[in-house]
Amino acid sequence: MNAPAAEQVDDDLWSAIGDPTRRRMLDLLLSEGEGTATTLSRRLPVTRQAVAKHLVVLDRAGLVRGRPAGREKRYQVDDAQLARAVAQLSSVGAAWDARLQRIKRIAETVQRTRRDPKHTQDQQD
Repeated sequence: MNAPAAEQVDDDLWSAIGDPTRRRMLDLLLSEGEGTATTLSRRLPVTRQAVAKHLVVLDRAGLVRGRPAGREKRYQVDDAQLARAVAQLSSVGAAWDARLQRIKRIAETVQRTRRDPKHTQDQQD
């Protein structure tokens, strides 16, 4: 039996993606193929040290992989983990869509009941 979407969500992964600077870093790495803390910091409004800390978070979540390159590390997006994140987002989105549809049906029923209480009474008889 499959676990509900909410139970399948990797909180560490979403915590890593939840930060706007880290999302921007992922965008840059995806568009450029790879980068170091130094090259990324040139394109972001944060220091090289802040970028390095963000890269550690992304690496722990498995979203990027670093390989030594001289005194720095070159980072690339881990395509498999990013695909996993996209799948989780789709699953969570579908679950919320279903919840919202149920709420909408309930609200429509309540609205119909308020508009035509006799119709509701007739259905109950």
